[in-house]
Amino acid sequence: MSDKNSDPNSENIKIVNTGCCHDCGGRCVLRAHVKNGKIIRFETDNSEETTLRACARGRAYRQRVYSDLRLKYPLRRIGERGDGEFEQISWDDALDEVASKLIEVKEKYGNASILLMAGSGNQGMLHGIVPVALMLHQFGGYTRFWGAPSYEGALFASMATYGTIKTGNAREDLLNTKLIIMWGWNPANLIWDPETRLMLAKAREKDIKIIAIDPIYTDSAAIFAHQWIPIRPGTDAAMLIAMAYVIITENLQDQAFIDKYTVGFDKYKEYVLGLEDGLPKTPEWAEKITKVPAETITNLAREYATTKPAALIVGWGAARTAMGEQYSRAGNVLTAITGNIGIKGGYAAGFMRAYSSRETIMSRQKKKKKEGSIVEKEQPSKPRAQDNPVDFGAPPRKYSLYKLRGGTNPASTRVHINDLYNLILKGCDGGYPADIKMAYVVATNRLNQYCNTNKGVEALKALDFIVVHEQFMTPTAKFADIILPVNTFMERNDVAVPWLGSPYYIYLNKAIDSLFDTKSDLEICQELCKRLELPGDLLNLPEDQILRLLTAPRRDIKSYNKMKKDGFYKVKVAEPFIAFREQIEDPDNHPFPTLSGKIEIYCEHMAELNHPLMPPIPKYFSHNEHYDSPKAENYPLQLLTPHNKRRTHSSLHHMPWLEEIEPHAVWISSVDASQRGIKNRDLVDVYNDRGRIRIPAKVTERIIPGAVCVYQGAWFNPDKDGVDIGGCANTLTNDSYSPGGALPMNSALVQVELSPKTQMEES
Repeated sequence: MSDKNSDPNSENIKIVNTGCCHDCGGRCVLRAHVKNGKIIRFETDNSEETTLRACARGRAYRQRVYSDLRLKYPLRRIGERGDGEFEQISWDDALDEVASKLIEVKEKYGNASILLMAGSGNQGMLHGIVPVALMLHQFGGYTRFWGAPSYEGALFASMATYGTIKTGNAREDLLNTKLIIMWGWNPANLIWDPETRLMLAKAREKDIKIIAIDPIYTDSAAIFAHQWIPIRPGTDAAMLIAMAYVIITENLQDQAFIDKYTVGFDKYKEYVLGLEDGLPKTPEWAEKITKVPAETITNLAREYATTKPAALIVGWGAARTAMGEQYSRAGNVLTAITGNIGIKGGYAAGFMRAYSSRETIMSRQKKKKKEGSIVEKEQPSKPRAQDNPVDFGAPPRKYSLYKLRGGTNPASTRVHINDLYNLILKGCDGGYPADIKMAYVVATNRLNQYCNTNKGVEALKALDFIVVHEQFMTPTAKFADIILPVNTFMERNDVAVPWLGSPYYIYLNKAIDSLFDTKSDLEICQELCKRLELPGDLLNLPEDQILRLLTAPRRDIKSYNKMKKDGFYKVKVAEPFIAFREQIEDPDNHPFPTLSGKIEIYCEHMAELNHPLMPPIPKYFSHNEHYDSPKAENYPLQLLTPHNKRRTHSSLHHMPWLEEIEPHAVWISSVDASQRGIKNRDLVDVYNDRGRIRIPAKVTERIIPGAVCVYQGAWFNPDKDGVDIGGCANTLTNDSYSPGGALPMNSALVQVELSPKTQMEES
């Protein structure tokens, strides 16, 4: 922390080195200028070395801290659940009631009846989910979900292909490549680590060719790309497989790499060439599915295979579809058959978690092969502080990659994150592992941010008790029985690890005292531990001591005190990280952490699971909300719900500075708009059999015909007729999931029409 004045002529101004810690794709430096206990402005990182420069979201954070809409004191529900009617109560009354309900539910129904609904609203090491989970661990456990909406398909594919989620090369290594393919990836808006955009700009300056593939002409395509290839949503796997067809039939694959480092190429080749099913996966086959011309597919395949090294970055956007892991797997395999893994300028497509201090700086666990499988670490005999007792010792889920360690927790006690509403509504009678009576909600606007919001309303109303930690009266908070107001990043200390494992850390120094009658998540849990008569252990320690203990395993942090003083710690690395370099350079001593020890084009573990929609090689599948589904007759448009540059998921809503950046609207092509008599800025209804939203139309050439875009994160706000006038995209999405866990955020069929109000005005 620095007491240096921002202006030598100013008095009583101190600069507090802190940061922004939302789940936006970055962790960035903020320097809060504080006068008389109030933040008067922010600046950010302006150093010449690795820059952790905040975007508009972070720089506008003052409007969040001082918003009139912040929750100021504990609240108890007095109206019907969901009506948003509450009364002010004291902290003692609120905490007593929460503790009493926890004890009551545990004694009557058991710990599994307590559902922890936690999310990514806070990304610090201490606050948010951490203290709540540690408290509930000591209390005997809880039911928790598996799966992540942002990336579960990509995570599953990485585990199946490489046996790890640590893939890709450091961003600086993009300057060593000859070709960059951005597939379903929009870092201009989504950060993807603070230096990503700078590296792409430098690559463009070096005249490294950049190609963007996306249904939307994104800001990244506009700013960085030499070529934009529009593609029909959800058909990306078909195009990747057709590219493999071109590469194989023209003998452009790196056969030496394939023979040495992979298994299963011949079986994939049989599928691609049509020997397995009689259907060759030609560019002409893919053109009918993707709307991408066969010539374009062929040229891209040749260019990628013959321009080496090349970086194919398979983004998460196209993996958030009904069969998203197939797209991710197909991308991973394409990088393998071209030999672009483990080399400078290449890129092992996958989950994209590059540098990691725990895996790179700390001594690595040497994984040994024995009888064709990995010898796993001996498991503890009883739950540790970080273990949920309800999960501990549970057998694995039927279709999880349970033999591979490092992916999603395979415990059968967990329910997929997109299936929680069915869990609540059906319980044990519906085949679920628990009957849920109480939900503990922290760091998430669950109702708004997960699929099928109207079913979520039904589910939340069915619960006996809901407690919510929150800063604003979100759509989810309206359903709480008790709301506990929590403070912001600026009102507590925390440490943030980098979003994608880049070599730096952020220390969020407390800039101001907590406003109103708010507490930190840690303070709330410390008080609840007393009422629940729990030992507390780690939670009983002072905040700074807890942070020192949590960061101690990060051996690349050479000085905690320096990190705290500066507000960040930039780790010096000898050279940019390259995933799987050791495996490629010394495969005998560094096998891949798969069951075979090699890159698995054909995954034997998946073959053992024997699920028809989880084949051991990547394949293209249709589904019941695809363009060729019978549902498309009534709902012919495919909905995309990407992330927005003015929000982080649903956080930073109602911030005037950010709302000015881009009004919330449904993007629709001029072709589709003209067919429906829709003009730019007309008020329209976007609807399907799950719900209806009413927002303005943005008629644009930046989206392909047949698709519409409603950016996710706008708050659910139904009117008296049940029409969501807030424009929440998840009012329309489906609460299903694919076998590998991918969420169908971008796989909903909808129709668009002029709203009744617009129709009346025009008539």
